[in-house]
Amino acid sequence: MKHSIIPLFIPHLGCPHQCIFCNQVRITGRSTSVEADEIKKTIDSYIESGSSDRFWEAAFYGGSFTALPVLVIESLLMPAFKALKQGKIHAIRLSTRPDCINEDILQLLSTYGVTTVELGVQSLDNNILLTAERGHTAEDVVHAVSLLKKHHFTVGLQFMIGLPGEDYASLRSTARKGVALKPDFIRIYPVLALKGTVLGQMIAQKAYRPVSIHEAVVKAAFLKRWYNRHHIKVIRIGLQATEELNMGDAILGGPYHPAMGEMVDQYIAMHQIKPFIIHAEHAEIICSPRDRSKIMGQHRKSWIQYEQLVKKSIICREELSLPQGIVHVCVGENIFVVCIDENYRLKTKSY
Repeated sequence: MKHSIIPLFIPHLGCPHQCIFCNQVRITGRSTSVEADEIKKTIDSYIESGSSDRFWEAAFYGGSFTALPVLVIESLLMPAFKALKQGKIHAIRLSTRPDCINEDILQLLSTYGVTTVELGVQSLDNNILLTAERGHTAEDVVHAVSLLKKHHFTVGLQFMIGLPGEDYASLRSTARKGVALKPDFIRIYPVLALKGTVLGQMIAQKAYRPVSIHEAVVKAAFLKRWYNRHHIKVIRIGLQATEELNMGDAILGGPYHPAMGEMVDQYIAMHQIKPFIIHAEHAEIICSPRDRSKIMGQHRKSWIQYEQLVKKSIICREELSLPQGIVHVCVGENIFVVCIDENYRLKTKSY
């Protein structure tokens, strides 16, 4: 059964702080929040336009859902809860801040059928959180995750790459602490400096240098491999493309690319295969048809690098019997079985 999300946006609603990177209108492509009467229409519209064999999940994105007044929370959840009770949808999820989680709120969410809560963590380095004007600490995150697990919620954590003050040491530290929290899944977003944000002003003042797309890909690849090897799935890398983000004047700086997740997978594949073919006379890569794009890379950039690594020739051949995520690298009489997909490693736990 295909898992399908019904997105319900509440941009900046409930947020007690204005983070230096935040402009919810630019990120979500929406300037007004969803109203309670609109939620039912949105849910019905998605269900009517989709197939009947889908697992439908209503998802409240943007803002800080649990920072809203209780009456507003109830009014927003009620249409989704009714759809859940009627069997129209199968689950409800939402995102919020770590410092807006408490026992009373979680009991309320349980009453209205919420099963998944994502926390906008961004970093587990208190100095970075302070600079970003997040208004919460790493200790708040630990406490929130503990409460969510106590109440049996599925827990997701959202992290950012490229916040002011971040270096590889802080990134690795956050990754280690993130694993220790044992979340169910992770999202990774590169920091973008958008119009109308403090971060945008910092770029103009030369007080902040955004990371490049390549640097963001390298860091995201490290994080994806790290979390997946600890059996924590990374479900998304990069912001969802919106009309606002795709406009040329929306982003003042930062590594925006609509295919960031694919670029990360291609980078991981390259570094898994590279050691086996470097300096080889001839090489052959055999892959599932579904993995060919990972082997080739965007605009064949990965393949060009493969051609430069071998001395004479390299070819790629598709094999239907191979599972997605596994390739055979043939060099001379040797056949190396290589895992290029961290999600495959996560599922099998044998590579």
